Amino acid sequence: MKLVSRDIDKNNSGSVTLIPEENEDMWHTYNLVTIGDSLRSTTIRKVQNESATGSVSVNKVRTTLTIHVEAIEFDIQGCMLRVRGRNIQENQYVKMGAYHTLDLELNRKFTLGKQEWDSIVLERIETACDPTTHADLAAVVMQEGLAHVCLITSNMTLVRAKIETSIPRKRKGMCSQHDKGLTRFYDQILQAILRHVNFDIVKCFLVASPGFVKDQFTEYLFTQAVKMDNKVLLDNKSKFVLVHASSGFKHSLKEVLQDPSVTARLADTKASLEIKALDDFYQMLQNDSNRAFYGVKQVEKAAEHQAVEVLLISDELFRSQDIKQRKRYVKIVDTVRETAGEVRMFSSLHVSGEQLGQLSGIAAILRFPMAEDDDDSEED
Repeated sequence: MKLVSRDIDKNNSGSVTLIPEENEDMWHTYNLVTIGDSLRSTTIRKVQNESATGSVSVNKVRTTLTIHVEAIEFDIQGCMLRVRGRNIQENQYVKMGAYHTLDLELNRKFTLGKQEWDSIVLERIETACDPTTHADLAAVVMQEGLAHVCLITSNMTLVRAKIETSIPRKRKGMCSQHDKGLTRFYDQILQAILRHVNFDIVKCFLVASPGFVKDQFTEYLFTQAVKMDNKVLLDNKSKFVLVHASSGFKHSLKEVLQDPSVTARLADTKASLEIKALDDFYQMLQNDSNRAFYGVKQVEKAAEHQAVEVLLISDELFRSQDIKQRKRYVKIVDTVRETAGEVRMFSSLHVSGEQLGQLSGIAAILRFPMAEDDDDSEED
């Protein structure tokens, strides 16, 4: 993300102008834009022109509109944001108050205005504009006949290719059909990796499966790399890590990222830190439940008592249309940071974020035990 300009006053009111440059920037944009904001960007508008003879022609014109945001839709596959609202600035083609939908996409500049820029939103802009944040982890989780090629960024698990193919069973004395099916399957995965994975950015490539599928595929991969003289694969052989997974489905990534050998390789990536924080929470919940709280009322109470050591919170909570509710979550985060607590922001599009969402989207590991309030837990 490129920050073009920032005009925020001492009351935290104002606007920023940004240009999304990568797919993940669209996810950041989705988290920045909320209902009630003002959004300014270029758009295409159909305009009707009537000639002196009475004939009507319709032309498309490019114009710049500023709308008051009323609805937001994020297209994950197309990495595009559709924002609908009423026009709030004079325009020669669009009447004041008329509805229009702005499409925000890669390399299209936009200006976002807010009545109040809170600490969470400002932090997200800093993160999005930090050039060091990249999709530095890739993975293929597989079983015979099914594979998912994924890119794991600091905020998203992106499934770049899903490969499903029917592989004939092994029969006594007739293994050739099975072997041909496997080779065809492995080749499809290989092509998906070459198409979707940028090894200049990726620090580590995980190959995960039950049994020996991962070993057979990796052997096939590098045999083909030698045959094709593919220097990209051969030069990056050291980045490949083989690890066990229970299946070839996407949710297996959670257990893969918990593997100690993987954690060691990914010590600097946000993805593994999130997984570790969630795993630590579950262990604390099992071993000392009075030091593991979840639900907004319980966590809020712990934060007020300066008891939160690690806060786990989903970015989905900050997209709440209820401004009062959003401010409540921001206050919890600020309180934890002020009392030297650690905050882990989970993405709802990440495997670990989906898990946290099942726990109401907010949880905390405490410094010391606190008795749980029965009334609060019932209300949560």
